Amino acid sequence: MHEIYLPGAKVSRYLAVLAFSGVACGLYRGVSENYLAEVVRFPPFERGIVESFRELPGFLIVFILAWMYRMSENRIFRIGLFVMALGIAGLIISSTGKVYVVAFIVLASFGEHLILPLRSTITLSLAKKETGGAALGVTSAIGQSGNILGYVMAAMIFFLLTRAGFGNGSAAPRFKVVFLIAALLMTASVIIALAIKDAPEKTHRRRLYFAKKFRKYYMLEVFYGARKQVFLTFAPYVMILQYGADTAIISLLFALSAGACAVFSPVTGRIIDKLGYKVVMVADTLLLVVVCFFYGFSHRLFPAHIAYTVVCANYVLDAIISLASMASNVYVKDIAANQDEITSTLYTGVSVNHAISIFIALMGGWIWKVTGIEVLFSISAFLGILNSLYAATIPSPKRALPIKNDS
Repeated sequence: MHEIYLPGAKVSRYLAVLAFSGVACGLYRGVSENYLAEVVRFPPFERGIVESFRELPGFLIVFILAWMYRMSENRIFRIGLFVMALGIAGLIISSTGKVYVVAFIVLASFGEHLILPLRSTITLSLAKKETGGAALGVTSAIGQSGNILGYVMAAMIFFLLTRAGFGNGSAAPRFKVVFLIAALLMTASVIIALAIKDAPEKTHRRRLYFAKKFRKYYMLEVFYGARKQVFLTFAPYVMILQYGADTAIISLLFALSAGACAVFSPVTGRIIDKLGYKVVMVADTLLLVVVCFFYGFSHRLFPAHIAYTVVCANYVLDAIISLASMASNVYVKDIAANQDEITSTLYTGVSVNHAISIFIALMGGWIWKVTGIEVLFSISAFLGILNSLYAATIPSPKRALPIKNDS
């Protein structure tokens, strides 16, 4: 750790918060897709509408953070954890009416999106300049490890409650048990975060920041937000509605994906440091084309059971591929003049990313309804190709950073 983080940086409590909140998020996400499909009964088109509302806080977050400019990043981080805990808790006490469910999902999303850019900026502020990728990899690995435990817990809870006959006649009580545990763990992460002292230095600016030198980063965020949203919103729904995946299976699949990410996150971070962000950005979406093809056409190429297996494998592969998004953060750090530029640029990137995500969520549900998943994932593959072509125009890093061998 001392080779990655600045001397004197106290990261243990921060990493503990990431671990607890990671477990809570794993529980919440592990059951939410089946909850929307089986209990609230959103069809694909309405699922896209729900996702557009869920992504709205991501678009607005830079304006909200600018309004909170007097607050330190650690304080806002704590507020985000608390708001997410409230959103999850709301799903426990609310009815399964669509309006109520969407309202609390948006509240949880607001908290999550407060946390999202802060994880990168806090992590990069704790890291040495030459090990930004490695620090982001460690942060991602801890979060993914927490997600794994949450997903496995969700699968076990559902299995045990189902065997015990809990909530017979309605699956809603089983989902609410999982939401309760997730809310308690998120509350625990808030308590731990309260013990983290704010840094004595000034807070960094949080605002829309469209400097010319970052224009390629913003454009990459547009491509990444579009292709990410197709998988985030519709990939689990494909498995649930087309292949009949139940809650336990979805949770275990999420756990497997998180496990793969926990293993490959530090590796990806070091690859970024060694080979440079440009190489990783270009290679990333070339693999995505293969994933999109099999996700959209497996049911036409293989028998149902084989197609299901291929789609599940594709989901895990896409989770690994998505780790390459760390490269864009390292790119920003490489060309930024100071921490203020890094902070403002990453916040702006989140808003740009989510602006396109809102549009894609709406259009994706409509495309699925009108044309089917083949066209939907073909469009995602095309966006991936455009992403690679555009990433190829980015200047290469000035130098490739060596990786120290600890052995």
